Amino acid sequence: MYKTSIVLVLVAFLFAACQSSAPKKELLQFEPNWESLKEYQTPQWFADAKFGIFIHWGPYSVPAYKSEWYPRFMYQDSMLWHQTDPEKSKPGTHPVFTHHVKTYGHPSEFGYKDFIPLFKAENFDPLQWMELFKRAGARYVIPVAEHHDAFAMYNSKVTPWNSVNMGPKRDIIAELKSAATEAGLHFGVSSHFAFNWDYFNKQERFDTWNPEYEQLYGPKHEPYAPVSKEFIELWWQRTTDIIDNYQPEILWFDFYIDRPEFASYHPKLAAYYYNMGIASGQEVVLQNKNMNYESFPEGTNMLDIERGKLADIRKDVWQTDTSIGKNSWCYTGGWQSKTANSLIDDLADIVSKNGTMLLNIGPKADGTIPQDQADVLTEIGDWLAVNGEAIYETHPWEKFGEGPTIVEKGHHSEGNNKGFTAEDVRFTAKENVLYAIVLDIPDDGTVVLESLANHKTINANTIKSVECLGESFTPEWQMDDKGLTIKTNGELLTKNALTIKISY
Repeated sequence: MYKTSIVLVLVAFLFAACQSSAPKKELLQFEPNWESLKEYQTPQWFADAKFGIFIHWGPYSVPAYKSEWYPRFMYQDSMLWHQTDPEKSKPGTHPVFTHHVKTYGHPSEFGYKDFIPLFKAENFDPLQWMELFKRAGARYVIPVAEHHDAFAMYNSKVTPWNSVNMGPKRDIIAELKSAATEAGLHFGVSSHFAFNWDYFNKQERFDTWNPEYEQLYGPKHEPYAPVSKEFIELWWQRTTDIIDNYQPEILWFDFYIDRPEFASYHPKLAAYYYNMGIASGQEVVLQNKNMNYESFPEGTNMLDIERGKLADIRKDVWQTDTSIGKNSWCYTGGWQSKTANSLIDDLADIVSKNGTMLLNIGPKADGTIPQDQADVLTEIGDWLAVNGEAIYETHPWEKFGEGPTIVEKGHHSEGNNKGFTAEDVRFTAKENVLYAIVLDIPDDGTVVLESLANHKTINANTIKSVECLGESFTPEWQMDDKGLTIKTNGELLTKNALTIKISY
């Protein structure tokens, strides 16, 4: 009996020891308060991924005119309503309204709801999409689950206005998740539903006034009225419906939840989502913009910056979301694509500052990805196939880079930036390796890294090798008081950014 008791005690002790040695993260259950939520840490898989694909696709892709805000603008016949500031609103007729009346008829007769049956997605092939995204070098994918138009691209239990009941009559989000998983890509979703509150102009002369369509167009209220508790609860129900049924690894939110009316739901949302991740065995990422209002305290989620970047290294991982399209997020007949070269430069700049880039595409309404967008993705993928080691699984160096070009910071600042030059260099690092990504090809084939002048760790005595990724030659190099000078000795194969790998 005595021996049996000792054995039982030892078993109990070993069991307790095993339990106490389990990772804290697996045991942690988040509570809906900021003190608890500050225990959250960005998953390493996301910090290493660096590059993802965003997808804006829905009924707004049918008119393919101006932008994804066609549903809002088509009802602006006499007042140009600013999204958040009444003082910036002014009388006028939006060109989209004029186009709509000419092409489809007055919005009282042909409203936004009437585009939904035309959104058939007849050529949508999620596996083909993922093949292209992998070819582009992306590591994660985030399709829009629901935009401001309130049309759910999934099998919603909350609204009948969804892609299973109407339009494609397919669960788009489920199909994309399945295809992403098969392709080995991390999968997330985005929600833009909060702005549905003030998105549509609801007047008696439009179909937006009809109570039959309130679940699509939103409840009637005066423009810029505070968001009602009933609508916020609806937002919560739709959001948790997505979390529960699709368990996304990334949950991304557009602006408008960055408002005081939603504030009490923010810790509740974060705790609900993070606990879902724990229960499903996933390390999840919650992204928000904190645009003009700090919705989430620093360290409780991930900061996302729309069409903009940061000027320096940020301690916590962050993200830029931007579009291949200069002028739109969804496909339009007037879509203007950025060059792969400029986007590669942006990617290097973002990664050097501890960021990741979420790059948007806009498929056509039938589900095909336009060739010009596919070409941009392919060219980025070609560059990453050679230079990816300087991007993936890297961390910032002691400084992000050097060069004369100043980068604007903050939301919607990308239009103020000038193109990078051959003097602009961005640094990334791994153990005993420094990567210097030169953002344009030097005319004379010479690169001078001034940041390495008189450097204590990386110098003539410690450098083991210098190479140009993807090039067949070994460059000449020399260290002096000016820094590290590299001569490329010939015509470069790369037409985009040149990566110099310095091992020490």
